[in-house]
Amino acid sequence: MARREETDQEAAAPPTHRPTSVPVLGVGMVGYAFMGAAHSQGWRTAGHVFDLPMRPALAAVCGRDRAAVDAAAARHGWAAAETDWRALIARDDVQLVDICTPGDSHAEIAIAALEAGKHVLCEKPLANTVAEAEAMTAAAARAAARGQVAMVGFNYRRVPAIAYARQLIAEGRLGPLRHVRAAYLQDWLVDPESPLTWRLERERAGSGALGDLGAHIVDLAQYLAGEPLVGVSAVSETFVRERPRLAGPSAGLSGAADTGARGAVTVDDAALFTGRLASGALASFEATRMAAGRKNALRLEINGERGSLAFDLERLNELSFHDHTEPAATAGFRRVLVTEPQHPYLEAWWPPGHALGYEHTFVHQARDLVRTIAEGTAPAPSFADGLQVQRVLAAVEESAEKNSVHTPVVL
Repeated sequence: MARREETDQEAAAPPTHRPTSVPVLGVGMVGYAFMGAAHSQGWRTAGHVFDLPMRPALAAVCGRDRAAVDAAAARHGWAAAETDWRALIARDDVQLVDICTPGDSHAEIAIAALEAGKHVLCEKPLANTVAEAEAMTAAAARAAARGQVAMVGFNYRRVPAIAYARQLIAEGRLGPLRHVRAAYLQDWLVDPESPLTWRLERERAGSGALGDLGAHIVDLAQYLAGEPLVGVSAVSETFVRERPRLAGPSAGLSGAADTGARGAVTVDDAALFTGRLASGALASFEATRMAAGRKNALRLEINGERGSLAFDLERLNELSFHDHTEPAATAGFRRVLVTEPQHPYLEAWWPPGHALGYEHTFVHQARDLVRTIAEGTAPAPSFADGLQVQRVLAAVEESAEKNSVHTPVVL
């Protein structure tokens, strides 16, 4: 989309005088905490930045706590609030259901929404089990035949530098791929007295760092390479096996009271695994919430016969690129500032050099989903893509379990 300067008359016109002929896409969101706030920002902003074929409308948000969901609706701009996700799905002003809940409820909500004729956006990982993900993917396939769209929310695909890296790889700038390295490191569980939240309970979260962080880097490795993982070998560990329990429905959230009791941590704290891509390229992955000092360190490197690309989320407007076909005397990694209007998503944002941030990935996600719905094209990433990631996660857990009972080679 080319940049267009407003005329003085347009700039002076109040919002109600702007064209409103595009159809409305009513969004209903289930869940309103951290990820719900991020998705709200995306839906609220996308239509103000990009020229969209449909106008997202924040119709209703849903949560079990009436006071909390009312407060979230007021804070984030939702027109109404519900305390039952079934009531939200049944609303006539909701055409798309956005699922931002823990993984144990993804399958039930998504399948019900699809069967009710709604489009669906579901946060990652798609589900807690392969069986649930398969059921969701089958429901999405049936819905696609009726013109519905089902997409999984791997928002890091929407970082402009990552989208540009995919473009360079697809163009063959790296040649045949040889090795992919991916790491996602956080430190919010280093303190053994950090409370037992739902993310540390298998029945709610499915897995720990593996599903929370590993799902992102598995998806990114497959997305960037343009091919699936076909085999893995893994180890994992839970370093702190009990943590303090907090009281009340807000357990794990700021302000909840410590009960003095402790509960079992039933997921992994860290997972390390290697893999092989369909082409034969090798891959290595690290996912941990025990890396002291690392707040949100997602790092990728893709090595090919003709060059390499590297990305660091903490410098998300930059891409490091090495062209190995250049003379050795001058070749080396060079910094590419991904803020030009020719780069993915940047045509509608600020002048070159004016950086974007984490929240913009959700704006881009909303943009892409609205266009997909309006144009009737296949969503990316689809529920089938989410199922592929779920299968990798399950294989990693299976491998880690097998490796845990084998005697390692002692040097």
